[in-house]
Order: sequence, then structure tokens, then C-alpha cells
Amino acid sequence: KGYDKTALRERLRELEIRPLIKHCIRAPYDHAHNARIDADLYAQRSMTETVNSAVKRSLGYAVRARTWFREFREIALMCIVYNIKRAVKQ
Repeated sequence: KGYDKTALRERLRELEIRPLIKHCIRAPYDHAHNARIDADLYAQRSMTETVNSAVKRSLGYAVRARTWFREFREIALMCIVYNIKRAVKQ
């Protein structure tokens, strides 16, 4: 809900992406918008948010790199380390 912004929704639709972001309740029709969200897809989104939160808590939330490629590489390595830590625990 923190990302509920009209400009973001419009940009996603221009790219032919249907956003799975619930509307903040500002008007009665926002309840209707939220009711139209596919529950199965939203559940998948909530699972990814859970993993993102776990990675941030265990490995930190700051990205130290400044260029896009290096940021991407750093995030990918964080995910690899997180997956290795989970595999070792099992």
C-alpha cells in the first residue's frame, strides 16, 4: 500500500503490466478496486515480500554499489547467500 501512486499505476499499464498493489482506501470505489485483485496472484506477491524482508533482516538492506549493474550483482549475490544459508539449515 505504500506504493499506491496513480503515476506508478499508469506507467505500469503503459508497459502492459497489471499492478498487484492494493489501493489505499481514500474513496468508496477503492474497496471495489481491491476486490478485483486476483487473490492467487496477490498471495504470490506476499510470498516474495516475505522473502525480501527476510533477506533484508539477515543480510542488511543497504546496497553499497552505485551503478545499476553492480547494484544488480550485489542483490543477486545477497539472494545466493540467503539461499545457501537456508540450504545449510535444512
